[in-house]
Amino acid sequence: METEKIKQLIEAGLEGCSAEVTGDGRHFEAVVVYDGFAGKTIIQQHRMVMETVKAELESEELHALSIKTRPE
Repeated sequence: METEKIKQLIEAGLEGCSAEVTGDGRHFEAVVVYDGFAGKTIIQQHRMVMETVKAELESEELHALSIKTRPE
């Protein structure tokens, strides 16, 4: 899976967010800034991001995604 595809999935799923994705083709890290995170716990924020790539995780197209989030 390409970093750009993961970025697109996250940004499409969390409209208005800014995502930066790095990785080696198997393990990835996403830094996501989104005003919708305001007032949410870190776990809630991470679940919101994971929901955007759920199908890719379930199909194992995406193996591992480390997430860092912060409100805009």
